[in-house]
Amino acid sequence: MHIPDGYLGPPTYGVLWAATAAIWYRASVNVKKTLKASEIPLLALSASFSFVVMMFNIPIPGGTTGHATGATLIAVLIGPWAAALSVSIALVIQALIFGDGGITAIGANCFNIAIAETLAGYALYRVLSKGNASSKRRLFAAGAGAYIGINTAAFLTAVELGIQTVLHVAPDGRPLYGPFPLAITVPAIMAEHIVLFGFIEAVVTVLALAYIERSHPELLKAKK
Repeated sequence: MHIPDGYLGPPTYGVLWAATAAIWYRASVNVKKTLKASEIPLLALSASFSFVVMMFNIPIPGGTTGHATGATLIAVLIGPWAAALSVSIALVIQALIFGDGGITAIGANCFNIAIAETLAGYALYRVLSKGNASSKRRLFAAGAGAYIGINTAAFLTAVELGIQTVLHVAPDGRPLYGPFPLAITVPAIMAEHIVLFGFIEAVVTVLALAYIERSHPELLKAKK
């Protein structure tokens, strides 16, 4: 779901930069209060994991890509605020060093993937797992949260790209930024994520969480 440069107009990516920066600040304050020193290596490993899985991306219509993110899994392990920062770190490194996602679109990509996906996926996980859940229920909750989370990010991406043809148009009617309207971006991006990438995200999350349950169950403590 990485949006490249040139697909979002300044008002759009400017607003998303501002919103993302405000949430980063809120998340950093929360993490300073709640994250233990012993959990810092896990935060770094989580960013590395997200970075690796997002590198396996597939271009799809509408000016973006499809891939797993690991956002919900990371939120289950270290909490949603720390996860938002962790995935953001991965996204920023990808944009600045590898050109995966635009620099002007860092705010948008982080808002969609690191923040909206993480919070939506983790919220559903908490609702379905009810805190102290059995192993099977926890795995189902995490898989469902991962599926809904990545589709939330995909929908926001599709809308942000699609509205560019309304917000920024030349006098001759030519789109100045994203060339595809909502009628194209929403079905094109959402179909891929509903049918394919959502299930990939869910499977990756469930398999990784099942392994952690067996090998490091102490990591699966409730985070708020």
